[in-house]
Amino acid sequence: MTSKRFPAVTSNEVVKVLESIGFQFVCQFGNSHAIYKRAGDRRRTNVPIHSGKIIKRKTLKAILHDAGLTVDQFRDLKGE
Repeated sequence: MTSKRFPAVTSNEVVKVLESIGFQFVCQFGNSHAIYKRAGDRRRTNVPIHSGKIIKRKTLKAILHDAGLTVDQFRDLKGE
């Protein structure tokens, strides 16, 4: 049985999952945020880029919503 809690992940882990489902880097704002887009369905999401820091739960929830993923789908793609 999988946990309903959001996983503790860094921006690098989120970017790897996004790229594995077709999202591509579009642009970056300073050193803090990057925009990723998927051409097929024109979805886009904003990922905070802070090396080594864990992404906050609400931020991860928003990213998953933007990408059209559930927590369980994210865990499967991440390899948990």
